Amino acid sequence: QVQLVESGGGLVQAGGSMRLSCAASGRTFSPMGWFRQAPGKEREFVASITQSGGRTSYADSVKGRFTISRNNANNTLYLQMNSLKPEDAAVYYCNVGYFSGGAYQPLDYWGQGTQVTVSS
Repeated sequence: QVQLVESGGGLVQAGGSMRLSCAASGRTFSPMGWFRQAPGKEREFVASITQSGGRTSYADSVKGRFTISRNNANNTLYLQMNSLKPEDAAVYYCNVGYFSGGAYQPLDYWGQGTQVTVSS
């Protein structure tokens, strides 16, 4: 059984930074990713990372501003978000998945999410 618990969200001004964490238990040595969902929108991919952390990928909208990382010793996934914009506001979810054809595919393991609000 996989359990994912996100934390670190809150309110930040545009241009600011925030670090999200995801504590994982169960099937933890797997590729993992971050997704987000804004009100009235579909959940969208943000970033993914391989089991070892050696390879990462990002949505174009966050490339160069966000960094995904993981600490396998304590089963924690991170998302460092810099230069935040109002359009980054959403509920952020971590996920366990796999890679197929080089693309990250989410499995149906999700945390409860953490709210990120960006004021302009």
